[in-house]
Amino acid sequence: MPQILSPDLVLLDADLGADKEAVIRSLAARAADTDRVADGEALAAAVLEREALTPTGMGAGIAIPHCKSAAVLEPSLAFARLSPAVDFGAPDGPADLVFMIMAPDGAAETHLAVLSRLAGSLIDEQFTDALRAASSPADVVALVEGVVADRDETDAAPAAEGARSVVAVTACPTGIAHTYMAADALKAAAERAGVRIAVETQGSSGTTRLDPEVIAAADAVIFAVDVDVRERGRFAGKPFVQVPVKRGIDAPDALIQEALGHADDPTGPRLAGGAEGESGASETGSRSLGGTVKRALLTGVSYMIPFVAGGGLLLALGFLLGGFEIAFGVEGTSLSTAQDVALSSTLWNLPDGGLLYYLGCVAFAIGQASMGFLVPALAGYIAYGIADRPGIAPGFVAGAVSGLMGAGFLGGIVGGLLAGLAAWWIGTWRVPQWMRGLMPVVIIPLLASIFASGLMVVLLGGPIASLSNALTDFLSGLSGTAAILLGLLLGTMMAFDLGGPVNKVAYAFAVAGLSEGSPENPAPWMIMATVMAAGMVPPLGMALATVIDRKLFTKAEQENGKAAWLLGASFISEGAIPFAAADPLRVIPASILGAATTGAISMAAGVTSQAPHGGIFVFFAIGNIGMFIVSIVVGAIVTGLAVVALKRWARRAPVVDAAAEPALVAA
Repeated sequence: MPQILSPDLVLLDADLGADKEAVIRSLAARAADTDRVADGEALAAAVLEREALTPTGMGAGIAIPHCKSAAVLEPSLAFARLSPAVDFGAPDGPADLVFMIMAPDGAAETHLAVLSRLAGSLIDEQFTDALRAASSPADVVALVEGVVADRDETDAAPAAEGARSVVAVTACPTGIAHTYMAADALKAAAERAGVRIAVETQGSSGTTRLDPEVIAAADAVIFAVDVDVRERGRFAGKPFVQVPVKRGIDAPDALIQEALGHADDPTGPRLAGGAEGESGASETGSRSLGGTVKRALLTGVSYMIPFVAGGGLLLALGFLLGGFEIAFGVEGTSLSTAQDVALSSTLWNLPDGGLLYYLGCVAFAIGQASMGFLVPALAGYIAYGIADRPGIAPGFVAGAVSGLMGAGFLGGIVGGLLAGLAAWWIGTWRVPQWMRGLMPVVIIPLLASIFASGLMVVLLGGPIASLSNALTDFLSGLSGTAAILLGLLLGTMMAFDLGGPVNKVAYAFAVAGLSEGSPENPAPWMIMATVMAAGMVPPLGMALATVIDRKLFTKAEQENGKAAWLLGASFISEGAIPFAAADPLRVIPASILGAATTGAISMAAGVTSQAPHGGIFVFFAIGNIGMFIVSIVVGAIVTGLAVVALKRWARRAPVVDAAAEPALVAA
């Protein structure tokens, strides 16, 4: 059995500071003095980032801050028995027992299984009482090794033959602690209630899938998860309850009763879908409407990007090879549009423009075909984000109808939402057993398509098309100060959350109008150039900052800075995320300042981009390439200098005061 805790990582009755950040940083520093952790600052940043997602105070005086990080060399624990106790966000008060669980990014399943067993043991009062009574670090190590070695690994609580049964899935973002604690809490609650239970932990130590026969025999399903459940279609038709993973730890008895209550209620929520496991409508009813819509929009944009990226680059390549006339033809000559040339000519029968002109027409025609999927793909995968696979077909149809009516990008969003919600609602219908297999492949797509596309044709398509045209006309007429203000806004959005919802909205707005650009109407191309240039600035600015003053950054950040040069040059804004996660209050404002500057310069200079992605590597598709580069360089310098200045002069108070140091030494 791998040893995960050593006496030098045990602190007894220690005063590590007044808040949880101080405790986490102290434990990380302690771990960095061993050969288990390479960078204490990077470790602390990773633990605090996880802490920001969900507080790790478990109640009963226990906290389990944890993370997966490249700074960790070997799966390990650090333990502190605090005096005084510190608030970790538990509802019943501060924690005096703190286990900091540290796992490498690529930890072996054996090590992660050991950590998961320990996490599950923390709900055992005898174990925690023994920790409070331990007189030496060696005693703590022995207690931990004992529970890790002897812990029962079965996944079902004993119950009388013929008892009711439930199945559960537990999962948290890191898959280390909450996942297994929720599983153990649910097992204990089921045992108290005389209910049979089987739990699937979708954690870092791997997933052992529930037996399909066990799922089929279960009366209800419990999802205690903070992330998407893998292959949820297996549970189609079952009564269910879905809650955050922490509620699985805090209120397992209530969850067992709630799930069984849904099983007894014919009108209770059901996981929709076919009996054969085809994924049906998702659990929209169990999540907030706002959260569902947000997730669906991000899903739609994410799936749309490959269509846009490939198609947009082909359009740009077509212009490069054949000139702008391939899109419009040239009146009074034999030069016609790209589609006509591509369909009527061959390598053996070249058009008047020659080989390059022909190849440009072929590239442009293929690019236009790819870009034609933009709105249908957006709508289809928005619907998929709401209703899973049964929503794809009605979503694509609604998107295609939106394109036919000229409603464009806005119509695709509306059509996708309508199709997804309709598919989800139809999937909740209680139907006879013989009809369940038809629901996801015939009935849901048919009825949802009629509903969503019918509304677009009869009622919504026309007004949305008018709004879309008005917006296009407005943007086409922007110049001077108005264009600069738009550049500032787009730059701010691109840096606001570095690949998150706000960033995605700005990017989707730009690519949606890309195919409308032309030499006579360059505004859509200007917007695309502005968005791409601004999105390149945050990672480039962070990379520059690590060169200006390396001492302000950890070793891990210095290494990330090297990679950020290439990521930024390739228009991958997410290259700045490691820096923002460790220090958001300095990195995000500095990134916004630089990206907004770039956006303003790009718009003011009239820079254009016919390519939706690729950064500096699609230079051939950039108009006014010199000012494109200048705007990026200026923005990166602004960001780099701003973050260095903020790190030098907007400093936090020390996290471990002088009074805490003797306690560390003594421990």
